[in-house]
Amino acid sequence: MPESLRLATFNMESLGLGGEVTLDERIAVLRPQLDRLRADVLCLQEVDGQRGETGKRRHLAALDALLEGTVYDSFRRVHTHSRSTGGARDRHNLVILARFPITDHRELRHDLVAPPTCHPVDGGGPRAIEWDRPILHAALDLGGDRVLHVVNVHLRAPRAAYVAGGKQGSDRWLTMRGWAEGMFLAVVKRAGQALETRLFLDALMDAEAQPLIAVCGDFNADLHETPVRAIRGDEEDAGNPHLIARTLVPLERSLPRSQRFSVVHHGRPQMLDHVLVSRRLYGWYLGSEIHNEALGDEMIGARAVPGGPESFHAPVVAAFEIPDG
Repeated sequence: MPESLRLATFNMESLGLGGEVTLDERIAVLRPQLDRLRADVLCLQEVDGQRGETGKRRHLAALDALLEGTVYDSFRRVHTHSRSTGGARDRHNLVILARFPITDHRELRHDLVAPPTCHPVDGGGPRAIEWDRPILHAALDLGGDRVLHVVNVHLRAPRAAYVAGGKQGSDRWLTMRGWAEGMFLAVVKRAGQALETRLFLDALMDAEAQPLIAVCGDFNADLHETPVRAIRGDEEDAGNPHLIARTLVPLERSLPRSQRFSVVHHGRPQMLDHVLVSRRLYGWYLGSEIHNEALGDEMIGARAVPGGPESFHAPVVAAFEIPDG
């Protein structure tokens, strides 16, 4: 009998960071959203790590509390790690949870793309521009010698990056030139993450004739922006019909335009969270859902109810049918 597969992605908005509400209050809002997904594979972004004792490695205690008593509590799990301690990162970990066995996994951060360098506008020696977060890959055993490659991404937001001496406090820039330099750095970081993702996808496609691939996460960009285009690899951009098998299909296109949004920003619905799949996996596709019914405006809501328990990203889920054999 064919088997169903539900694959979902959800930005948790700094789960475990603390703030105005307690973790229990966040769990009361987030757990029903996870239950509704009924996911077999779940990609999470912005899962913060906690340190139990001074000097100990961070672990995902807040996520453990959220998943307790749910079906996901028994799922296999991989997550990103701090480069210094080997434990969870203090902020914005990527996590992949799966009902299926995980046969391999890896993080990629400057493994395929070296950090580019630039000279600060106000002088000084060359500075390396490093990505803020890695890419997380997991290979899942679907049975019958079939492997599903899941790639979880969280690309840099289009907000100005840190520039030494450029700001007064956390929000106020001292000069427009400093802000503009920060925006330049943010664009390079986001494009660089996208390039490294595309290089990894090409490596998977070189190794397997028709791989099953799903790239999920918070791209901080819509389908027409450069980072998503670089990862998708449209044949129209490459101008080569022989490369069509290497393109990824954005599954949200199967939904009406009125439903295609995962974030509301200043009253403008935007689709920033995507599920992109390889052509072979696309053949198993049944349909998508974007759980955006209760979604608030991230700019208005964050100011009207600071530190609220909800996420300002909607979960996105795609359903597939795994054929026999």
